[in-house]
Amino acid sequence: MANPFKALGDLNQLRKQAKQMQDELAAEEIRVERDDVVVIISGDQKIKHFSVQGVTSNEAVDVLNEAIKKSQELAAKKLQSMTGGLGGLLQGS
Repeated sequence: MANPFKALGDLNQLRKQAKQMQDELAAEEIRVERDDVVVIISGDQKIKHFSVQGVTSNEAVDVLNEAIKKSQELAAKKLQSMTGGLGGLLQGS
C-alpha cells in the first residue's frame, strides 16, 4: 500500500531545495560596466548598485527594483495560469 504522505515529504524537500537555491542566488553578484555606466545586480535580480558617470541614485535603484519586481510578478501570474496554480505549492516560506 502506497504511503499518501510520501508525496508531501517529497514536496517539502523540493521546497527546501528551492529555498536553498534562492539563498545561493541572492549571494551572487553580477557586475556590468559599459562606458560610464555601472550596474551590480544580485543573482536573485535585485539591483545593488547603479551609477552613471560616477553618480549613483538610490531613487533610481528603487525604481529599477520595483520594475523588476513587477515583471517577476507578471511572469509568475502567467506561469501560475499555465500550471493551474501548482507553482504556489513550491514557493512556501
